[in-house]
Amino acid sequence: MSSAPLRFLDAAPHLRPPTAPTGPAPAGAGPAKTAPDAPVVVPARRTGQWAAAVAVLVLLGLGLTSVARNEAFQWDVVAHYFTSAAVLRGLGLTLWLTAAVMVLGFALGTLLAALRLSANPVLRAVSWGYVWFFRSTPILVQLLFWFNIGVLYPRVLGVSTVDLLGPVAVAVLGLTLHEAAYAAEVVRGGILSVDRGQIEAAQALGLGRTRRFTRIVLPQAMRAIVPPAGNMLIGTLKGTSIVSVIAVQDLLYSTQLVYHRTYEVIPLLLVATLWYVAVTSVLSVGQHHLEKRYARGTGTAR
Repeated sequence: MSSAPLRFLDAAPHLRPPTAPTGPAPAGAGPAKTAPDAPVVVPARRTGQWAAAVAVLVLLGLGLTSVARNEAFQWDVVAHYFTSAAVLRGLGLTLWLTAAVMVLGFALGTLLAALRLSANPVLRAVSWGYVWFFRSTPILVQLLFWFNIGVLYPRVLGVSTVDLLGPVAVAVLGLTLHEAAYAAEVVRGGILSVDRGQIEAAQALGLGRTRRFTRIVLPQAMRAIVPPAGNMLIGTLKGTSIVSVIAVQDLLYSTQLVYHRTYEVIPLLLVATLWYVAVTSVLSVGQHHLEKRYARGTGTAR
């Protein structure tokens, strides 16, 4: 039975599979035939995109050239005051205000978020009312209100309100209460983003409430908390400029004091702008690396 297919193939040589020739090609034979080439894929020409890119680069170059060559910007004055003592003192106060407000704001915001997620309806209502009120009023109005709180309460705990709440204390108080309302929603959203099954699994393992929060909930919630928290940090840095209306000598107010004396308004505003851009850029880089750290193992790190 095993030799039948061989006899069949011998009897029908046209059914044998083609084999490549092993010897030299006979003299006078033409070139060997090859299989037709695969179709060549030619990428589509994106002429419009390249033209738009060139136009944008040209406009950007013209804009930068105009700014660099315009003598009205007084870049020599900008360079002179960029690292002056008054400006650096204002920058230091701005950075201190930003750090203090973010730490205190997120501490209070985390507490408010916990109250909002509580099973107690009274605590939920109080937290919701706080967030509703402070998100509904402008920060400038809040600062002016706290700055004039002495009209309503001249003395608190036997101490004059004016002595107790100076301009810097008012700035910290007003900005913290305002930022806490937004931080509460950021933290609450991050906690709610954690899968409920994770918490139930931790409960099944017998982990206490504190360990469940610090070991299971918080590390996963940080992936959702870090991006909006980074935006809040940058917004707080820029938002501290509003405290200049209550005579807090931050970065903007320090530059205003200088140009009120020298009348060099544009160069001093450029000094403040460049410092804000520099610090914001550093914070953005830090936010990017922090996001990558908390996104490890999720396939979303970029």
